[in-house]
Formats: sequence, structure tokens, C-alpha cells
Amino acid sequence: MNYKMPTNFLWGGAIAANQAEGGFGIDGKGISLADIHKYEPDLTNAEISAKQIKGVSTADIKQHLADKDGYYPKRSGIDFYHTYPQDLKLLADMGFKAFRTSIDWTRIFPTGDETEPNEAGLSYYDHLIDKIIELGMEPIITILHYETPLNITTKYGGWNNRRVVDLFVKYGETVLKRYQGKVKYWIAINQINLIQFEPFNSTAIPYDTVDNYSEAAYQAVHNQFVASAKLVEIARKINPDMQIGTMVADSTAYPFSCDPDDVELALKRNRMEYFYTDVQFEGAYPKYALNYFADHNIDLNIQPGDLDLLSNNTMDFLAISYYYSQVVDAKRNTMDPASVVKNPNIKANPWGWGVDPKGLYNTLSQNWDRYKKPIIIAENGFGMYDKLEDGTVHDDYRISYLSQHIAAMEAAMEDGVDVIAYLAWGPIDIISCSTAQMAKRYGFVYVDLDNFGKGSGKRIKKDSYYWYQKVISSNGVDL
Repeated sequence: MNYKMPTNFLWGGAIAANQAEGGFGIDGKGISLADIHKYEPDLTNAEISAKQIKGVSTADIKQHLADKDGYYPKRSGIDFYHTYPQDLKLLADMGFKAFRTSIDWTRIFPTGDETEPNEAGLSYYDHLIDKIIELGMEPIITILHYETPLNITTKYGGWNNRRVVDLFVKYGETVLKRYQGKVKYWIAINQINLIQFEPFNSTAIPYDTVDNYSEAAYQAVHNQFVASAKLVEIARKINPDMQIGTMVADSTAYPFSCDPDDVELALKRNRMEYFYTDVQFEGAYPKYALNYFADHNIDLNIQPGDLDLLSNNTMDFLAISYYYSQVVDAKRNTMDPASVVKNPNIKANPWGWGVDPKGLYNTLSQNWDRYKKPIIIAENGFGMYDKLEDGTVHDDYRISYLSQHIAAMEAAMEDGVDVIAYLAWGPIDIISCSTAQMAKRYGFVYVDLDNFGKGSGKRIKKDSYYWYQKVISSNGVDL
């Protein structure tokens, strides 16, 4: 392959505020959904009941600083709230051209429904974004990355409540105006399609508070569509140069065989994954989705004016997270996105994520063919139990994974796909989103903390640090 990457390509990395910052209870921060994710080995916070959060005060932060019933890793993170100047310098020294992070809603509006924003929170992100720019990186900012205020759940029931749209838009407009001259690329909502894999993080709905969870979840998504479209409308008035994108996690699937039933199931499954981007790029609900809702007793409350809003305010770019591919077998699987079978042709990491670089080529190509919208690879990475030895981490497995995926990206670009950025996930070790582990590491930089926050916190460059440095300096030639 003789393809030459664009000289303005944005090489970089991505984190989320709730997995890195810590700073719980500091400078007026409220309690987010992530802050109630206790570390319990092999358990996730994907589904949360009202009983589990009963009695959690959203007003008395001090009470939760003294919790004795367990360890909540995302309240501490890697202390990025205080260490960001040094951490960003480590990434800039690798040659990063871009850095993605999120603004924590609960730093700006601690409970989500205050009248005025918290100036201390806005000031923090002033300094953070200024530092990103000072170090020569393009800030790519996610407005909502699983940081919905807990009060949105306890008071409003979650994103299926239409009142949450206006609360989120008020928050979104606040940050769009504040950073309009500094941030060009905005991702409205992280992985908007993960209502089956990350239901509580995505919708803020406790599963035992609704009779028909699927209906409530898709209503939440509709409300997020509306909120995102309103932010596009607002952004174009504030600064037409700002770009507002939507983000999905690739959850498309291969058919297990050429059996027509397998092919049909994969097609129908994949179509319901494209549903989210079909609505946000084409500005209308596709007929296949309306049929799916009718077949599954899902009755959405679509208010007058919603469809016109979606039609007139489509998204500017697509952000994709890609880690692994999936396979479906009509004899064993259903339309449920979590219903999959093992692919016998590829190997998996300890969490069962099948390593498949060609899957990245496929999803980039298919999304480009469908929408012709610029694409940001907002997350791609290899989580593993790293071993510190000889004063570093010899992570050849990570280098192998990333090099193959970058090669697949470049192959897609050679075939015409307009990819504008590659952002490796967790370039410095952070808390795992799903399991709250520290031991599930993605970084080029090792952070000396264990699953219970014990350790020196020292930052140590892994072998992959120097490898990615060469990738960037060679603009993707030296893999």
C-alpha cells in the first residue's frame, strides 16, 4: 500500500472525565451516575435498580466522601483533575495532534437543574482546554460521556422524561458558548446506541422503575436525538465553524455462515444499529425502525416539531468507537444486540473481545458508503492486564493490536473513506468504564494504582509509548 496520510491528520487519544478526573466533591461538583459505580470484581453498573440508589443524597457530597460501604474508583480516577498539566505534557511529547475528553455535566450544573452554572467548574475546563491548545493539540470535546447527574435519575426518572431535554440543552449551550473560540469538534453524546450494553449509563433509567424498559430506552434515545439536534441548531448560530457530531459504538455483526437465515438476521440486526445514525444524518425515522417498534410494543412520544427539528439539524460528522467484531447465528441468536456467538476465526482478549482489524475496515467503509460524512475514530484500544517489569511495561500485544487497526484504517482511507482523526482509547491508564477496574489497562502510559486506588500514582512510559511516538512522527508510515 502506497497511501500517504493527509498532513493535517489528527493523531491522538481519548479519555472520559468520569474515568480519569477524580476530584469528587471539589469545586462544587455534584454526583453523576459514574460516581455511584462501586468496585466489585466481575460486576458492572450496566443495570441499576432504584433500590440500589435509594437514599443516595445528591445534596450532601460530604456524606459520600465518607462512604464506608465500598470503594468507588471513579470518584478518584487517576487524579487527572490535578495532574492534567503533567499528563497532557506526556501525551504532547508523543506528538499528539488531538486529545478527546469530556466535560462532566455535574461540574457545570451539579444536579442538572440549577438556574445558573457553577463558575468553578467552567473555570476548570477553561484551564484544561487552554492547556490542550497550548501543547499543540486539537481539543475534541464530548458534551455527555456517562456523566448524567444522579438527580436526573432520582428526581426525573432518567432520559425518558422529556424535561431532561431542556436541562441538557441548557448545559450544552452553556459550554458551547463558553468555549466557542477554542473547540471546533464536539461530540454531543457518547455512544448513543449502547442502550442494551450500557443501559443505565446511557439512559439514567433504573430498570425497575418502568414497565417496558425497551420502550423507555428508545424514548430516551429519541429525547437525546432531539437534544442533539437542538445543540446543532444552537451551535450554528454561535459559530458556524463549530462541528457537532454523533457517536456510536460499532455493534454491527457478521453472519455466522452463508445460510440465508444467518445473513438475514445479520442484516436486520445491523440495520437497527444504523438506526441511530440514519435518524441523525438523514433526519427521519426509517420505516424498518418504525416496523420494529410496532412489532415490539414500543410507542414513542414524538412531539409536534420534533421531526422537523431532526430534519433541519443533522449532524456534521460521525465518531465511532471500535474494539471488536461480533457474529450472529440465526439458530442461536436473536435481535438482541448482546446475543452473539464466538467467532472461531479470531482470538479474544481476557474480556472476550475478539481481535479483528478487518472489522474496522468494514465499519469505516460501510458508514462512509452510507452517509459520506467525515469520520473520527473516537476510541480504539486494547485492554489487558499489564505487568510492570524492568521499570516499564513490555506491551507488544498492544502494539500488535493497534498497528493492525491503524493499517486497516489506512486501507479504508485509501479506498476513499474520509477519516480525519484516530484517537487511541485511554492513552494514559484510567478506570474501566464497565468494571471499574484499574487493572484493565489501555494506556501508553502506566499509572501506578491498583483496583482499590493503592499505589504511588507514578506515570511510567510503556514500550507502546515510543512505538506510537514513531507512528505519529512518520504520519502512519512506521507501524
